[in-house]
Amino acid sequence: MKLAELVTTTTEVAATSSRLAKIDALAGLLRDAAPDELAPLVGLLLASPRQGRLGVGWRGITAVEVAHAARPGLTIADVDRALDELAASSGAGSAAARTALLEGLASRATPAEWDLLARAMLGELRTGALAGVLLDAIARASERSPAAVRRAAMLSGDLGATALIALTGTAEDLEAVGLAVGRPVLPMLAASAATPSAALEITGEASVEYKLDGARIQVHRQGDEVRIFTRSLADVTHRLPEIVEIVRALPADDLILDGETLSLDENGGPRPFQQTMSRFGADAARELVLRPWFFDLLHVDGRDLLDEPLSVRLAELERVAGAWRMPGIVTADPGAAERLSLQALGAGHEGVVVKAIGSAYAAGRRGKSWVKVKPVLTYDLVVLGAEWGSGRRRGWLSNLHLGARDPQGEFGEPGGFVMVGKTFKGLTDELLRWQTETFPGYETRRTDAAVFLRPEIVVEIAIDGVQHSPHYPGGIALRFARVKHYRPDKTAADADTIQTLRALLRE
Repeated sequence: MKLAELVTTTTEVAATSSRLAKIDALAGLLRDAAPDELAPLVGLLLASPRQGRLGVGWRGITAVEVAHAARPGLTIADVDRALDELAASSGAGSAAARTALLEGLASRATPAEWDLLARAMLGELRTGALAGVLLDAIARASERSPAAVRRAAMLSGDLGATALIALTGTAEDLEAVGLAVGRPVLPMLAASAATPSAALEITGEASVEYKLDGARIQVHRQGDEVRIFTRSLADVTHRLPEIVEIVRALPADDLILDGETLSLDENGGPRPFQQTMSRFGADAARELVLRPWFFDLLHVDGRDLLDEPLSVRLAELERVAGAWRMPGIVTADPGAAERLSLQALGAGHEGVVVKAIGSAYAAGRRGKSWVKVKPVLTYDLVVLGAEWGSGRRRGWLSNLHLGARDPQGEFGEPGGFVMVGKTFKGLTDELLRWQTETFPGYETRRTDAAVFLRPEIVVEIAIDGVQHSPHYPGGIALRFARVKHYRPDKTAADADTIQTLRALLRE
């Protein structure tokens, strides 16, 4: 398949707000692809190349200055081979090698093709071809059940592999995709409620558990081999040896555990989230010890538990990892749920998560079976820009421009971001210094007053609510927004939507 076909399709998809039209266009593209082109094609469509980290960034790509091809000639296979070489380039001389590879690829691409490739490599190919639309397109192209395609994608964590099975295998092959120890699955997500009582009205009898301000982890054990994954499915096993040893000592051979990790201070209280996340970086502070709190068990010794009710999963979790369980109770009593929430807050944690006791584990989904309750409303937003500070903040990037995700393009470009407010509150000197050093690496343009960024950096913002506003395209503005902390464990695709924020007007 020619790369030009992908350019044509993405242009068509970006130009329409109709979900059905997007699905039809993408399904046609997938049907025309050869089997070995499906995974690379899906990676490019999602701006997440199948090779993972390519070792190139915005500065390297924008520095490429070559004469582009006059006519389309590149194929998807050509691009995939070039990205393989980029990803494999390391060690002495790798920077020069990557530059040569980028220039070679750019010279073989037309201007439109290079624009698509550059944005795909930078993770910003915003066409409205989000994962949900692409899942439906795979189902349409393969004439398979959308539910079966969605489940296979969630359990494999790989949309490209799912497309290959759906389009080249049988319905039975797709249905056979299940849990595999060592292969991470998308985590189950929670909705929000204002109080534990309100959450119980949604779930009925529930497991009410502490909500920690920690990092989500998924831990797989097969014999003595243990692997730890983040919520974005990145492998961080080598950074968390103390958790590896804890899981190795559990009384089971095969396990898939879901939980959180954080570090405690000398008084047994939680350390700030940023300190916990420092253990996931290249320059990890090894003296900072992390411990796990597990709240779910998806597999134990050959038995998949995904479709079992939470009550069964918790009983097995208590048997296998009782000493490392998340604190909680099972109750239908609002008073008991409120008391546990106060207990969690008193211990320095965020609040509670209320989980329907009969619910299955819905990998990758945010339904109403799990409901998080925090006393302060917090949302994950992206940084669209930052204004230069004044007074004692002169010379630092300070006032943040905040955006919410707009999946369907209700208020702008499909798959884009809608500005919902600004804030400089909650920014410490350390954060101001970090912003000023980091933001230029994401810069798209600047004025005398501000630097505007690619929408990739996620920040957790606390608000008191939203209000009607004619100043922003989404029609709302945040009330009393302040920075809690940055979320390097999340991508822009994890950001909250403008529709979620607008729902607060009704509440």
